[in-house]
Amino acid sequence: MTDKKPNKQKVFTLLVEVGRNVGDGLPKDATGGALMVYASGVDEAEAVRETVAILKQADLAPLDVSGYGTLDERLAEGHDINDEEKALMQRALDENSVIVAQMTPFFDKV
Repeated sequence: MTDKKPNKQKVFTLLVEVGRNVGDGLPKDATGGALMVYASGVDEAEAVRETVAILKQADLAPLDVSGYGTLDERLAEGHDINDEEKALMQRALDENSVIVAQMTPFFDKV
């Protein structure tokens, strides 16, 4: 019988701004983009570190990360969180992973 420690992981909602990089998958004329991410970690700092590392492995160029807290923190602030978003957060927790929920490319206005 093994003593399993309780899972201290939480899921944090992060907004990551990215610049351009070869092979980043952004449209050819995009200047960068933003990714809405759900990332697991024991604290927000760990979630940010893991997210940045994974995005770099995917040839993205993270420039800035803004944290929006855990599900409970967001609900306490009055955020409207739908079932699909909650399911993605649960998946990030279950898989101890980083889930990119949305990617929005940026374009220069001419």
